[in-house]
Amino acid sequence: MARPKSADKRNAILDAATRLFAERGLTAAPTSEISKLAGVAEGTLFTYFQTKDDLINALYREIKLELADAMMSDFPRKKSVGTRLRHVWDRWVNWGVANPEQQKVLAQLTVSEVLTKESRDAGSAPFVEFQKMIRDAIEQRVFRNDVPVELISRSLAALVEATIDLTVSNRSKAKQYRDSGFQMFWSGVTK
Repeated sequence: MARPKSADKRNAILDAATRLFAERGLTAAPTSEISKLAGVAEGTLFTYFQTKDDLINALYREIKLELADAMMSDFPRKKSVGTRLRHVWDRWVNWGVANPEQQKVLAQLTVSEVLTKESRDAGSAPFVEFQKMIRDAIEQRVFRNDVPVELISRSLAALVEATIDLTVSNRSKAKQYRDSGFQMFWSGVTK
């Protein structure tokens, strides 16, 4: 009878993959080194993830769920679009500053060609309410209606990423970067 899988071992593998992917990139981090850093045999890694691509897809889903939890917990559903957007902005920036390795790896994973449609869909699912808020803001003419939803979302992500990077490299300007970044985005999408 096969041994039951351990959540601790699975998490150790995902943590090791995050550290190595952040340091070296997705392609330059072999599974042998991920296993070694996780403190498990390489065969054990393949017990949890059949291939490196499976590991990459699982890591993407895990990081997206963690980010969604950070962004959407205590989401002020009944507040104005500006208040809700600022909530998401602040939570996203805070998460990225607190988790720079995960932020760096998420940026790599997002453009990875090995992500499956199922993983991309699973990664987007927790953000449905946020995407609906953006569409509603366009329909209500709070946001410009000449800018596609996907461009608004990508612009937000790019400015958040820039804000996180700048804050991590110069924490003394954290508030200035956070406030200025949000104002840049808000000015670009509102009428």
